Amino acid sequence: MSSPPLVPPIKCQGIKTKLVAEIANMAGELSDGRWVEPFCGSGVVALNLQPKRALLCDSNIHIIQFYKDIQSGQLTSLGVREFLSEQGAKLLSIGEVYFYEVRERFNNKPNSLDFLFLNRSCFNGVMRFNRSGRFNVPFCRKPERFAPAYITKIVNQVQTISRVVSVSDWEFKVADFRESIAAAKRDDFVYADPPYAGRHTDYFNGWSEQDEADLADLLSNLPCKFILSTWHSNEFRTNLQVEKNWVSEHFHIFTKAHYYHVGAAEELRHPMLEALITNFGYNEAVGSHEARQQSLFVEQQRARYATI
Repeated sequence: MSSPPLVPPIKCQGIKTKLVAEIANMAGELSDGRWVEPFCGSGVVALNLQPKRALLCDSNIHIIQFYKDIQSGQLTSLGVREFLSEQGAKLLSIGEVYFYEVRERFNNKPNSLDFLFLNRSCFNGVMRFNRSGRFNVPFCRKPERFAPAYITKIVNQVQTISRVVSVSDWEFKVADFRESIAAAKRDDFVYADPPYAGRHTDYFNGWSEQDEADLADLLSNLPCKFILSTWHSNEFRTNLQVEKNWVSEHFHIFTKAHYYHVGAAEELRHPMLEALITNFGYNEAVGSHEARQQSLFVEQQRARYATI
């Protein structure tokens, strides 16, 4: 994937835009089976790999409904432009209080247009819900958020995913990851991008140590190939779940450093060493890496890790 990755209209923390090239290279030519994602999130990986058949699941009902509405034609690029132009003008005129008015409206009666408005005008594009399932992210404090150029950018993103979905056999489904992984067949390919164990997460239905253990057990016993995204380490700590669940001759661990832009300020956005874990070999992933990663790479060699 030499061209820039396609960006979906929904923003999520931990979005894999910067990793889709590596994921695509690892996946290679997909068979006639399905591409299965138990945690599809923003949909960025499927959008870029564009499998013919896919089962895209998430427990976040709003994400799934958003893409179902695009797939059915209920949510169109023209409708998005009109809605964001109208609502953006109100936000500019009324200010911050209007964001909270839309948030309350959405929480009382969820719909995909309000979901998109909130997702693109909340603080740092964070997607967070409280225990009652209510969206509770504050305003980004930019009343001018929906400038014409920004609206056009979102509209183009909606157009792109709409075109891809229209020529693909994709099923969007609200499902627990246990259900979606259990549905995988021998010719399928599973890509799992769960909430990151041991780090702060704002997953729609939470994420526990038991969830992490169940996921490892399900993936380990799959009849097909899988790729798991998780965090390996940062300058402060290491993900102990990687060593606990995946350091084995049956699995391969590749690492890559990059930033997640969810900190309130640039100095709070620290580099993360991402781990891509597979149950199949991938020699091409062993390549050059920045000097900053070299000490980590040497330390990891005993566990058969490689950098990409």
